[in-house]
Amino acid sequence: MPDFKLSASLEEHEDDVRGVAFPQSNLVLSASRDATVRVWKLLEQQPPRYDCSISSHGSSFINAVAYCKPIKGYPDGLIVSGGKDTVIEVREPGREPDQNAEALLLGHAHNVCALDIDRYGTYIVSGSWDSSARVWRVGKWECDALLEGHQGSVWAVLAYDQDTIITGCADQVIRVFSSTGKLLNTLKGSTDVVRALCRMSSNHPSSADFASAGNDGIIRLWKLGGKQVGELHGHESFIYSLASLPSGEIVSSGEDRTVRIWNSNECIQTITHPAISVWGVATCSENGDIVSGASDKKVRVFSRASKRQAAEKVIQAFEDSVKASSIPKQQVGDVQKEKLPGPEFLQQKSGTKEGQVIMIKEDNGSVGAYQWSQGAQSWMSVGTVVDAVGSSGKKTDYLGKDYDYVFDVDIEDGKPPLKLPYNLSQNPYEAASKFIQENELPMTYLDQVANFITANTQGATLGQPSQGPAASDPLGTESRYRPGESSYTAPAPSLPTSRPKVLPQTSYLSIKTANLRTIRKKIGDLNQQLSNEGYGEAMLNDSQLAGLDAIMKPLEQSLAGAPTANDALRDGVGLVVQMIATWPASPQLPALDLLRLLTAATSAAAAFRSPNGSTIVEVLEGSKVFEDPDRPNHIMLAVRAFSNLFETSEGRTLADQSFDKIHTLVKASVNNSNRNLAIAVATLYLNYTVLLTSSSHSSQQQSMDRGQMLMDDLTNIIRSTIDSEAVYRGLVAVGTLMSLGEELQMAAKEIYGLDDALKKAEQAVKEPRVKGVVEEIRALLK
Repeated sequence: MPDFKLSASLEEHEDDVRGVAFPQSNLVLSASRDATVRVWKLLEQQPPRYDCSISSHGSSFINAVAYCKPIKGYPDGLIVSGGKDTVIEVREPGREPDQNAEALLLGHAHNVCALDIDRYGTYIVSGSWDSSARVWRVGKWECDALLEGHQGSVWAVLAYDQDTIITGCADQVIRVFSSTGKLLNTLKGSTDVVRALCRMSSNHPSSADFASAGNDGIIRLWKLGGKQVGELHGHESFIYSLASLPSGEIVSSGEDRTVRIWNSNECIQTITHPAISVWGVATCSENGDIVSGASDKKVRVFSRASKRQAAEKVIQAFEDSVKASSIPKQQVGDVQKEKLPGPEFLQQKSGTKEGQVIMIKEDNGSVGAYQWSQGAQSWMSVGTVVDAVGSSGKKTDYLGKDYDYVFDVDIEDGKPPLKLPYNLSQNPYEAASKFIQENELPMTYLDQVANFITANTQGATLGQPSQGPAASDPLGTESRYRPGESSYTAPAPSLPTSRPKVLPQTSYLSIKTANLRTIRKKIGDLNQQLSNEGYGEAMLNDSQLAGLDAIMKPLEQSLAGAPTANDALRDGVGLVVQMIATWPASPQLPALDLLRLLTAATSAAAAFRSPNGSTIVEVLEGSKVFEDPDRPNHIMLAVRAFSNLFETSEGRTLADQSFDKIHTLVKASVNNSNRNLAIAVATLYLNYTVLLTSSSHSSQQQSMDRGQMLMDDLTNIIRSTIDSEAVYRGLVAVGTLMSLGEELQMAAKEIYGLDDALKKAEQAVKEPRVKGVVEEIRALLK
C-alpha cells in the first residue's frame, strides 16, 4: 500500500489538541485545552479545504470528544465532549456554542478524560480521574450504570458492543464489564498505566478482539476472554491513542512525536510530527484516512489517496517543519556525541525496521536525529537534539517524578506556596496551563507564569541550549513567583539557606476562580431542561434570569478586588438560594458554584435570611446536599461556600456562630477519596484554625473545645489522604492549632495519635514543603 501523506493541516485551536474524531469523510471533530470543541467540514477536495466552527466553548480543558451516529430524533448525530469541569456535554452539530446543549451529564467527580459511544448509538461510556467509568443511555441522559473497582484514573474506555464495555486504568489493569455495570473479566499484563484501547478489525491476522497501549510503549493484542495474543514494539515513549483502519491495520500515537501504522505485527510507516506529544488519533471508516491532534495546537489529516493529499508544497512544508524541530535530549537518552557516526553513515547503512531512530554527529557539531522510512528506503531527518538539562544538570524529584525545575509559587502573602514542576522538554505555556488548571487559578495568569518559567530557565527552551545554571528554587526563597505582579523580574539564582517558617497560619484561604459566563450558560441550559423533566414550577422566569445576568459584572469585579455590598449581588444571593432550595439535586451544581462565589464576594451572603429566617448554612443543610455521598461535587462546592465565608467579617461571624452545624455537615467527608472535596475540607478547617487562634478567640475555652474537635478530624485527614495539597493544608491547620497551648498539644499527641499521622503524611507525600511543616510541628511538640 502507498504511504500516508499530509492531506490538510487545520490551525485554529489555541492550545494542545487532546482529542479527535473522524466520523465521516467530510467531518472532523477536535477537542482542545483551549476549552473548545471544533467542527471541521470539508468544503473542497482538491486541494482539501475545511471550514471551522466552534461547537462548544467550556470553562476549562476539554480532553475527549466522540460522535454519536444519526439516530431517531437526531438526524445529524450528536457531539459528546468532556473535560476538566467534570460535565459531559451532548450537543447537536448545527447548534451554536451559546445555544442550549441537548444534555449535560453530571456525575463524575473529577476530570473526564475518555469517551466512547457504541456503534449503534445507544449508550455513551465515560472514564474519569475519579476512578470510575459511567454508562449513559442516549436520549435518557442519566447515568445508567457505574463501573467501579478501579484503583486509579480510568484513562481509556471502549464501547466494544451493545453489551460489553472495556476500561483501561492507571492501576495497569484492563477490565471487561457488562453494559449494566457487572465486572466480567480482569486482564493483567500491562507493566504501566493503560491509556488507550481500540476494537480490532475482524480481518486482523491475530484474531484479537481488541488492543491496548499505555505508558510502557507497547501495544498488546487481546481476546475478550483474557488471553494476550500479540505485542507490537516500536514506540519509544508513552502511547496515548489507538485506532483501527478498515484495512485491519492499527494506528497509534504518543509522546515520541509519532503516528505509527501497523500491519499485522510490523510497523510499516512512521509519521513524525513537529510537536512534543501526539495526543490523539482517529480513523475514518468511510475512506481510511487518519486524523491526529498534537501539542503544537494543530489537527492534521493524512491520506493514502493522492487525490485527497495536500499540494506538494504543503507536504514539503510539513516535512521541513519536522526536520527543523528540536528534540529534547531526555527524549533520546544519554547521547555521547564523540562516539556518534558522521553523516556518511546515512549513505552506508540501511535501517533494520520502520521508524528506527539513529543519532548522527553533523558536520557543524550538532546532533541530528534520523528516522528510517521503509517505504522510501532512506533515512529521514526528524530534528536536532538539543541540550535540555537545567539546574546544573541535576534533576529534582516531585511526586515521584524527576523534573529539571520545581518552583515555589506564592499566590498570596502568608498563604502556602504552590509547586510548579517543569521539564525543558515542555512548552512553557503547556506547563503554565497545567499548573493553572490543577490549582484552579485564573487563566489571566497564563502569560505571567509562562514568562516566569522562561526567565528562570535562562531561556533554555526547545531549540536553545541552556546558557548556565537556572534558579530552580526547590525549597523556595526570594525567587518564588507571585502571579499578578506584572513587573516581576526573575532575581539572580541563589541557594536557600533554610526554609521560611509557615506556622502559624494567620490569613484565610479562599477558592474564588471561576468562568462566570459558563456558569450562567449552564444555568440557562438546566433551567430549560426542568420543564422537560416535570419541574416547570421551579424554573426561573425571564425576570429572574435577567437578575442573574445583572450580578455577573459586579460579581467578577468583586472577586477580583474586595468584597462589596452591591444591591445586585444581594438580590443574586436570593435567586441562587431559591435554585438550591427548589431545584432537584442533579442540576444544582452551577447554583452551588455561584453561591460559593457569592460568599466570597459580598457580605450579603452571610446576612441573607430566608422568609422563615434561615441562613445560607441552614439552607444548605435543608437542601440535603450533604446527604448524598454519590454527588461529591455538590458537597465540595457547598464546603467551598463555607470556606469562602471567611472572606468577610460578617461571614466569619456566621461561620463562628454556625460551627457546630457546619462541622456536623462536613465531618462525614473527612475521609472522602475525592481530591477536590478533600482539599475543600482541609481549607475550611484551616480557616477555622486561623479564626480560633486569632486574638479575639484564642483565650476562649470554646476555642479549645472546638480545636480538639478539629484536631481529631485533621489527624484523620493527614493520616488517610494521599493528595499532596490536602495533606499540606491539613498539616498547616494542625500546626496552627498548636498555638492554642500545651493542653491541645498534649491531646494531639496522646489522644489523637498525631505522631503516627505525621509519619504517614511524610511517607505518602515526599515533598520539601510537607517535610518542612512536619518538622515545625514536631518542634512544637517537644
